[in-house]
Amino acid sequence: MSFENLGLAPTLLRALSEQGYATPTPIQQQAIPLALAGHDLLAGAQTGTGKTAAFGLPLLQKLAAEPNRTRKPRALVLTPTRELAVQVHDSIRGYGKYLRVPSTTIYGGVGMGNQLDALRRGVDLVIACPGRLIDHLERRSVDLSGIEVLVLDEADRMLDMGFLPSIKRILAKLPRQNRQTLLFSATFAEPIKQLAKEFMRDPREVMVTPQNTVAETIAHRVHPVDTGRKRDLLLHLLAQDARVQTLVFARTKHGSDKLALFLEKSGIKAAAIHGNKSQNQRQRALNEFKAGKVPVLVATDIAARGIDISELPKVINFDLPMVAEDYVHRIGRTGRNGSQGEAVSLVGQDDAKYLRAIVRLLKQDMEIRDVPGFEPQVPIRWGNSAPGKAEQPGGQRPPRKPQGNKPVHARRPHGDAPRHAHAGPKKHGGGERRGQQGQRGQRHGASRNG
Repeated sequence: MSFENLGLAPTLLRALSEQGYATPTPIQQQAIPLALAGHDLLAGAQTGTGKTAAFGLPLLQKLAAEPNRTRKPRALVLTPTRELAVQVHDSIRGYGKYLRVPSTTIYGGVGMGNQLDALRRGVDLVIACPGRLIDHLERRSVDLSGIEVLVLDEADRMLDMGFLPSIKRILAKLPRQNRQTLLFSATFAEPIKQLAKEFMRDPREVMVTPQNTVAETIAHRVHPVDTGRKRDLLLHLLAQDARVQTLVFARTKHGSDKLALFLEKSGIKAAAIHGNKSQNQRQRALNEFKAGKVPVLVATDIAARGIDISELPKVINFDLPMVAEDYVHRIGRTGRNGSQGEAVSLVGQDDAKYLRAIVRLLKQDMEIRDVPGFEPQVPIRWGNSAPGKAEQPGGQRPPRKPQGNKPVHARRPHGDAPRHAHAGPKKHGGGERRGQQGQRGQRHGASRNG
């Protein structure tokens, strides 16, 4: 199938051809015809499968078909982060280069002046983070009463970040009749469906991959290490080829800054990106990383949304995420569009319970390999059972009897062959699931500035 078969306008096809797009991805094949037909849509696909074009192309075609006679925005795209808002805006401008569809972005971390000027001139499309859009609504600098199409991009992340009250406030300002709503998400959990029931009209559902699926082109590897030696191990791995673009995930903003500073002092150019950075700082770091001027970018989960590099070779989890689903989002930055990717996790004893949850979620094995010189002094217990009854991270295998002082999980059947974290049927998992839900509830809320 080609884009010509989807019913897109010649001007859009011309722009796509110039950008090298020849064959639509599965999510585009299924979503674009439904969106062009005017249906509300619940669409789920893993990160890196072309969701932006799946909603951006029909959105542009609808806006270009009729002139804007009111100067009010006619379409609104909500995103969880500033970086994703910029990325979506850049992509849509590329698709619509031969159309007259004025647009602007609205997000926090920068002054309101340019945003106010754009809104006064009149735009058809607004791409916004919920917090800053609420600020404009309170100032009455934006009128959403003319919105014909609403898109929620990365809806799962917006809920995780605590944007649900803001989303509901924004929805109250939109027209109830004759509004098309498109909800796109990398994961498609039940809370998303419940939210959709409140503001969507008979939505069609498109799910091109199972929930929490990751690309088959990504190789997963786990390096056990004492927590106090994580930084040294990271430096060792990065120094093997300092030219390889690597995205490193840390759990906290302060931790991101400390880690980037440590790498800089150790001779590896690095930058940090997180919610406390100004938008200019974040955008500069991201641009330098994309251009290859800075080979290592240290990021938190929130700031990493919107990092779109077509062939990013490696992602390293310096800290594993507390919520297993976030692992899917993190490693979705690599292995995109069929390219090969590598996801490496540095796992200390404190991280073992998070790895266990991730393996169960993904239902696939992970290679566990010690790095010579960085083996943990105290072997890591992967499960949360009593001493002497350690389990593999998947938790499905019965414990073996220890032999002498050798821990039961450390057996290597073939010399130096790697161990594996096995995914298997969920056993003894109820307590962990409750723990994950509690961790999700304790996560920090999003700032009003998006």
